[in-house]
Amino acid sequence: MSELKVFALIIGTEILNKRREDKHFNFVSNLLNKYGRKLAGSFIIEDDPALIVQTIKFLASQSNSIIFSFGGIGSTPDDYTRKCVAIALRDGKLYTHKEIKEIIEEKLGDRAYPHAINMAELPKGSKSIENEFNGMPAFSLDDKYFFVPGFPEMSHPMLTKIAKDLFIEKRIYYRHTLRAKCRETIFIDIMKEMPQEIEFSSLPKYNNGKQETSISIASYNKKLSLETFDRYIKLLDDKNIKFNLED
Repeated sequence: MSELKVFALIIGTEILNKRREDKHFNFVSNLLNKYGRKLAGSFIIEDDPALIVQTIKFLASQSNSIIFSFGGIGSTPDDYTRKCVAIALRDGKLYTHKEIKEIIEEKLGDRAYPHAINMAELPKGSKSIENEFNGMPAFSLDDKYFFVPGFPEMSHPMLTKIAKDLFIEKRIYYRHTLRAKCRETIFIDIMKEMPQEIEFSSLPKYNNGKQETSISIASYNKKLSLETFDRYIKLLDDKNIKFNLED
């Protein structure tokens, strides 16, 4: 089985126009790091139904994808996510989720109607996600696509619980980094031969007018990560180029 690809989908025009600050990217990145996982991508998109549908389709089409989607599952006219998920991943229709309907009625009483009750209209096969903040559930599909509110105080505790079940096995991601006093071009031949299991990056920068390069190697395979990193070190030693190892 290939590696899980976890994506964060952050839906909200108010983030793009700076009326609100995004707090989800760092949260998801840090949450995954606790389990030795990493983000495959993070998308911030506006409240555009067509764009939401196409983005969800694209992310779901990726091999072994996990989607953490934030926002747009409420009951106001600009909450498009429920319908968009139905179009992207199901038959395009919304169905009354009996359990969630009962929860909304119990929590809100008469205030559940005429609008809040619409949050129980969900894509076919949806599962309820408990919301300890105010009791209004979120939902998931296929145990791998999770659609939670845009409010961090609601969504972050939800996903913290989900991660415990989703990432049962904590994995170690071995990373090795150095900073060398040279241009990154000297590493190109080695870069071309990087194994598929290796994540690598080359970040050039200027320090007091002189170019330096930071090389980072990472993999779940400890032996391979060390062997690959040693190739860069050997090249630097052979060329008598100074470098420092970094955490």
